Amino acid sequence: MWPPVHVGVNLLFLAPGEMGGLEVYARELVRALARRDDVHLTLFVNRLADAEWRELAPIAAAGVDPRRRAQWVAGDQLHALRLARRARVELVHSLASTGPATGGFARVVTVHDLHYRVQPEAHFGLRALGMRMLVPLAVRGAHRVIVPSAATRGDLLRFTGARDELVDVVPEGIGQAPGEGGDAGAARARLGLGERPLVLSVSAKRPHKNLARLIGALARIPAERRPLLALPGYPTPHESELRELAESLGVTGHLRFDGWLSRSELDDLYAAATCFVFPSLYEGFGLPVLEAMARGIPVATSGRASLAEVAGDAALTFDPEDEQAIATAIEALLGDAQLRDRLHMAGRERAAGFTWERAAELTVASYRRALAAR
Repeated sequence: MWPPVHVGVNLLFLAPGEMGGLEVYARELVRALARRDDVHLTLFVNRLADAEWRELAPIAAAGVDPRRRAQWVAGDQLHALRLARRARVELVHSLASTGPATGGFARVVTVHDLHYRVQPEAHFGLRALGMRMLVPLAVRGAHRVIVPSAATRGDLLRFTGARDELVDVVPEGIGQAPGEGGDAGAARARLGLGERPLVLSVSAKRPHKNLARLIGALARIPAERRPLLALPGYPTPHESELRELAESLGVTGHLRFDGWLSRSELDDLYAAATCFVFPSLYEGFGLPVLEAMARGIPVATSGRASLAEVAGDAALTFDPEDEQAIATAIEALLGDAQLRDRLHMAGRERAAGFTWERAAELTVASYRRALAAR
């Protein structure tokens, strides 16, 4: 029987409410790890940390503001080492693709994706340049590297020179699990839907999410059959380009741009949606697809990389660079009730296999391998 591992969880990167899937991963994985008796956690948090973390495990704090890139780097390379020494941890697990390159402890880093190499336009400003330095640095200094999908593992080996035998694939769980059910009527009334079908696509307004081609696909559907497309997700400078595109294609009246919605508002949209479409060009995992399938919503998604891996045969897939292929998939879901019923059942069954408890189990196994490698 292995004794419990004392793990320092590096959360110094976290700006609450601003990090999308990274925050979901951090909160859900830490919750699952905290329920286990084979790990003892100390959480390394910054000055923005909320009270929830104190309820999960002891904390060690540093006065870091991760919204400033230099302080993020200092958190990884200086403060994480100081906190690890103070807490006397055996291992530090960094959850956001970067982490300390050295230290007198075992090091594990989760690399979520290689956007900065595969789709560099996913990051604005100088962030992509920083990630080109920091991710390989963390990988070279780690005793184990965790990735969420086999596709991301392949990218990691290709772009960082990571050793294959040191990389562990740990699929994630469902980001926002289904609640008790949303109010479809409330969403339809808010959107002024009437009898029109609703197509939902939840994502940040970033170029690699490929929303421009999704809008182009919407324009290819004849007006008499055209659904309303709802696009909730935090805004970015790219949103103005998407609005201009919609106006030029004459589909502004068939779109709704929303920012971040409350949990109840998003549940209402899921309840009202006829189908969910996710045309991203690149993802490290694909939480939005999993969340939609868990709710029984028929899904059509990009057939690339991790998205096809997550969806399996429980969703329609398409070439994300082919607007007509996207339009054809949407029309298939809108027009075929039997297909929707099949994907409703298949999606729920597939999503049930992705749990944070399983992710925590595989993560602890990675910790054991890292300690054995020291």
